[in-house]
Amino acid sequence: MQSATQPATTSQKSAHLIWSLSWPQLLMMLFNFLIGFVDVWVAGKIDHRVQASLGIITQSLFLFLIIAMAVSGGAVAAISQSLGAGKTRRAERYTGLCLTIAAGSGLVFLGLGLPLRDVFVRALQVPQDIAPLTGYVLEVFLYTLPPYYMMIMQNAVFRARRQVMLPLYTMILVTVVNTMGDLGLGLGLWGLPQLGVQGIVWSTFSSITLGAVFGLVMLRRDGTLTRTMLAPWCWVRKAFPYLFKVAWPAGLMQIVWHSGYLVLFAITASLPENSVVALAGMAAGARVESLLFLPAFALNLTASILVGHLLGAGQPEEARRMGLRILAIGLASISLFAALLWPFLGDIAGFIAPKAEVQAEAQNYLVYNVLAIPFTLTTMILAGALAGAGATLYNLLGMGLGTWLVRLPLAYVLGHVILGTATGVWISMLASQAVQAAILLYIFVKKDWQRFAMSKTRNGSNT
Repeated sequence: MQSATQPATTSQKSAHLIWSLSWPQLLMMLFNFLIGFVDVWVAGKIDHRVQASLGIITQSLFLFLIIAMAVSGGAVAAISQSLGAGKTRRAERYTGLCLTIAAGSGLVFLGLGLPLRDVFVRALQVPQDIAPLTGYVLEVFLYTLPPYYMMIMQNAVFRARRQVMLPLYTMILVTVVNTMGDLGLGLGLWGLPQLGVQGIVWSTFSSITLGAVFGLVMLRRDGTLTRTMLAPWCWVRKAFPYLFKVAWPAGLMQIVWHSGYLVLFAITASLPENSVVALAGMAAGARVESLLFLPAFALNLTASILVGHLLGAGQPEEARRMGLRILAIGLASISLFAALLWPFLGDIAGFIAPKAEVQAEAQNYLVYNVLAIPFTLTTMILAGALAGAGATLYNLLGMGLGTWLVRLPLAYVLGHVILGTATGVWISMLASQAVQAAILLYIFVKKDWQRFAMSKTRNGSNT
């Protein structure tokens, strides 16, 4: 009887822990979704060309955030494993190192991006009638990069320390400011001047900046933001290699993934017919699709935190079991939600894309991408678990093969040669998600990915 009770008790404790870490991150991702949703919705109210331009640059922005995304993954792995091993001083110094990298990288990308923005717009094959507008949106978003870098890194630090409420508060603040700005300055509500696209992009800049300031204040209040977090060079020289070992595959994966999205945009933008409508439908459909992925993103972050802490505590097999538990929870709950949402895809697409032809394309996009949800969930949750272990090299392998060997060639062949419509592009997205999920599931179950973590015997001292 005792052996039967013990696994049930352990399972209940795991479920409670997963839930306690996931629900604040689910709400955080919901507010993050609302930011983009309101942007696209307000843009659609102004003009479908504004909606298309905003969709292109919103996706492109992730390419400029490459260093922040890479180092934030390394930060979660290094800090969570350090705390799991009881090395609090090392965790504090990794925090200082990651925040310093974020501050410098944001300024560097701003300095490089401004003089090259027109070249970037041309490289995206943006249609001529929306190229000037797209260039303006990109310029303002480049100014947003430094505070965006800091906000991403601060939230990663909070998550690694299991302080999951603080990123939630940050995103609530950003969402409220951005929404009020979009509605007030974008559409001219409440007696404010109607600035159109200028109101949308500058509202984004203001909200992200306030989010970064809030994070710095919180770090200052809990005593983290002090001079002692800045480690001497001799420590940095020894600690940086692990951060780099985790960050470079994560960074390269972001390049592979998001550059793949840019190529996908270029393939869509150069379709034989209705390319602007396809772009607008893709932007609208992606916003709706991302609503379904909010729980998956939350579980991705939770998997990264828990796997990192368990590996730091020297429990590699429990880390594997924890990842599989989180995957089972995600597949059961989110697939059910997607099934319930299926009959209403047309109504939802009509809400975010009032123009009839854009609505039809958004619904077409959603059909194929909702079918891909079980595969997408598997990829996202297991990628989070592997990132918590520092095994980002495996994520690079799975994402790279799925994107560049399946998605993009298939999108061009189906979209330009066989079907000649955007439907071919959407089919390629479904196929690539299936391949990525299969690769990562095989790696997680069969490979020794735990070896990428810092073990208690080789992860350095507290000081």
